[in-house]
Amino acid sequence: MEILRQAREILADVTPLKRDCGRICGARCCASLEGEETGMLLFPGEEDFYENLEGWKIIPAGRELLLVCPGECDRRDRPLACRVFPLLPVPAGNGISVRTDERSRAVCPLARQGKAGMDPAFTEAVERAGELLIREESQKAFLGRLAEEQKDLKALRKKLLG
Repeated sequence: MEILRQAREILADVTPLKRDCGRICGARCCASLEGEETGMLLFPGEEDFYENLEGWKIIPAGRELLLVCPGECDRRDRPLACRVFPLLPVPAGNGISVRTDERSRAVCPLARQGKAGMDPAFTEAVERAGELLIREESQKAFLGRLAEEQKDLKALRKKLLG
């Protein structure tokens, strides 16, 4: 739990842009589509942060847990997946590589530009949080599963776009 707390703290006050990036897209990453519950994956153990928060819902998503938010929230309540969005720290060798999350490309205009279009302080914070998370085996395994999923999504995107 302490590693999760520290990683969340590293990302507490940094954002992809020096201003509210939700104004660019109308906060699409926070909005579920009508008739559909969407949310963000929780890192292992992160569900404990949401036990007593009103308006939040945790639902199973295969091997993982998905957190469905109330649509608006205090930045300090956001899960790690929201805090790193649209990037993702993935294990690489003995460290971390920060990549654009393939899942973000459908909703985030910043994802199309990649890290070059984002505040370097944000990218550095995602990397620092990732370096901290991989010290704990369950977090490292979770990030490894996400990295594998990213490969599949990237291959599918390339196949569909030619």
